Amino acid sequence: MKTVIIIFLSTIMLFTLSFADEYVVISNSKMKDLSTTQIKAIFLKKITVIENINAVPVNLGARDPIREKFENKIVEMNFERLKSYWAAQHYLGKRPPVGMQSEESVKAFVKNVEGAIGYINANNLDSGVKVLYRWSE
Repeated sequence: MKTVIIIFLSTIMLFTLSFADEYVVISNSKMKDLSTTQIKAIFLKKITVIENINAVPVNLGARDPIREKFENKIVEMNFERLKSYWAAQHYLGKRPPVGMQSEESVKAFVKNVEGAIGYINANNLDSGVKVLYRWSE
């Protein structure tokens, strides 16, 4: 009986791990493939043009859990550090990325605005966007 319970619990753990949350950085189909370094630079507005197309980074709301994961993984800054970064950039005339309140609005914006780039949960993908990068947690 012990063996059956151990096998059962092991199976449940493996099943749960195989469904770890997966996230994607997306753009419209016209955007070229980008490295994570380029994606980071776009979201920090260090790169503003890619092949004659204005790059338009799109964030989820300030305390959205997916945004937090994106900023930690791709931008490599936490909320407080980014807040300080954008306060300093304000004096240089730079504004932070456009903010959206939902993954659906990010996806709609990316589909309809040339050069837009955002991030969503991979479960919300559809054929209207191009995946630039995937990661899971």
